[in-house]
Amino acid sequence: MPDTLSEPVKLPTERPTALDPPTALGRLRSEDPITPMAFPDGHIGWLVTSHFLARAVLADPRFSARQELHHHPAFDHPFGQEQIQPAEPGSFIGMDPPDHTRYRKLLTRHFTTRRIKELATRIEEIVEARLDALEGAGRGADLIEEFALPIPTLMICEILGVPYDEQDMFRHDVATFFRLDSTLEETHGAYANMLAYLGQLVPRKRAKPGSDLISTLIEGEELSDQEIATMALVVLIAGHETTASMLGLGVFALLTHPEEWARLRDDPSLMDGAVEELLRYLPLFRAGLMRTALVDVELGGRQVKAGQCLVLQLSSANRDPQHFEGDPERFDPTRRATGHLAFGHGVHQCLGHQLARVELRIAYGALLRRFAGLRLAVPAEEVPLGTDMAIYGVHRLPVTW
Repeated sequence: MPDTLSEPVKLPTERPTALDPPTALGRLRSEDPITPMAFPDGHIGWLVTSHFLARAVLADPRFSARQELHHHPAFDHPFGQEQIQPAEPGSFIGMDPPDHTRYRKLLTRHFTTRRIKELATRIEEIVEARLDALEGAGRGADLIEEFALPIPTLMICEILGVPYDEQDMFRHDVATFFRLDSTLEETHGAYANMLAYLGQLVPRKRAKPGSDLISTLIEGEELSDQEIATMALVVLIAGHETTASMLGLGVFALLTHPEEWARLRDDPSLMDGAVEELLRYLPLFRAGLMRTALVDVELGGRQVKAGQCLVLQLSSANRDPQHFEGDPERFDPTRRATGHLAFGHGVHQCLGHQLARVELRIAYGALLRRFAGLRLAVPAEEVPLGTDMAIYGVHRLPVTW
């Protein structure tokens, strides 16, 4: 580690291939795993690229998740034009304990191991229904439209208590919210539309409660309708876009690694490990997680000053050869990929990580079982990738069988 500060870098975002993070991240991880980084507003913070340091920051309460302490990550997005404000009541992912703890605790009953096991049967039903529809479509389809998007959308809306015939309204707004080429007005409009819908759903649940997440929030600790709607929106966005992107990009990765597709098809017992490897291997997030130092901290031989912002590049951390054996740049479904940071770490670890894992295992496994001969209907280089999204994925995945 150099003793003197190097010239601040800009956040690398250019990917060499669809399935690999920016090449510059690997060089930084090897040479300077915590390096000064320039933010768009002139702030000089830090880019963290190693597994050890990223995990250490996520476990350390001296580094804050409070939204108002952050700076915009160094890539173009409509929100980058605005001053960052404190998290709205209920938006717990932008808070620290005890506020974060209070809100998150109200949601945990819906994401326990026991509850996820109960939901597995319903996930299987949804997946099989989508595969039935694929079979009925003929010999080809867009796997994103027919498979990767509907499964997490249906599941998260059922958990929230969104009526079946009202679920499609979210898809356009979620996509608009994450598109890098959306205008500021479009991004605000998409967010406002989703929040307004959930806001009017809350009184409907008060009048006619069920066993869904929104109903249990109403019955529990006294919360305003706005807090409940905001908490539901956080769950909706997190449970929809990331899992849908992971499903689509994961199938694309398997179809472009036909030997691994065949291995999983022939030995379903490898699926649990393959899901963990896909979570480790695939770089979904354009920037990474952000934390701000509350006090001066020595990290990796650097002096991080109070108020400085750190971007934790998880796709780089998940390719760190100091943590993962073998060649972590290679996709290997037999790898023991434990300890990856795809869901974060510490008190802010993704609340729905068990749900996502079960959805992926069931969806990938059923697809391999029923469509063993699945293949791309176009050359891999013609598949439209989500390079224009804050969460990377595949826009369309034309397949045949």
